[in-house]
Amino acid sequence: MSVLDRPVLVIDDEPFILRILSYLLKREGYEVETAKNGQEGLARIRELKPRIVFLDIMMPRMNGYEVCEQVKQDPELADTYIVMLTAKGMQVDRERGLQCGADDYMTKPFSHKELLARVRAVGRRAAASGIREDHGTLESGVLRMDLDRHEVRLGDRPAELTPKEFDLLHCLMLNAGKVVTHENLLNFAWGSNCDGDTEMLKVHIRHLREKIERNPSAPEHVLTIRGVGYKLAVS
Repeated sequence: MSVLDRPVLVIDDEPFILRILSYLLKREGYEVETAKNGQEGLARIRELKPRIVFLDIMMPRMNGYEVCEQVKQDPELADTYIVMLTAKGMQVDRERGLQCGADDYMTKPFSHKELLARVRAVGRRAAASGIREDHGTLESGVLRMDLDRHEVRLGDRPAELTPKEFDLLHCLMLNAGKVVTHENLLNFAWGSNCDGDTEMLKVHIRHLREKIERNPSAPEHVLTIRGVGYKLAVS
């Protein structure tokens, strides 16, 4: 049984979803809190600083997109992992959630195994972050990554990356000049239980490029290796 260092928060306006997720997570030993609308959920996030939030999209008083945007703008909540819950399966809905800063998403209905896999993966990353052996910095051309401070600079300019963008760039910098497959990037950033969603990976890579490339449409640093993965160019 793996227990997180901070609670899991479930935000959903459907009482059944709150009950079933609370039951499943508490049965596994996790501390669980709930909120029944977006406004209440945002207040609870700021109060509890949960390790992971399962966030419904369509809710009264404040939808999931709005909640996610506010959380990701708050530096005190930088390591809060957000999983969007949606009954919609269209790619446009998934992409909008990721654009708001969500780290992952699950489409209703989902299995309890899928739910627990997400939480366990976050738990492993949280534990690993406390015993990291790769303290120091990574440099490649004008890119400099400070692993201790969780900071990235592009020359003299800081690059404000989300935790997921930082993880992806970290993986690419560790393998600078080498092709990193979609699968390996997903496993590094989302854990071994990731479902191999290359579309989700593409969205995050696009956001990363928008922050570190002079022209995201013609990237100089993060190069696409079509059908295989990505490579960090060595200058």
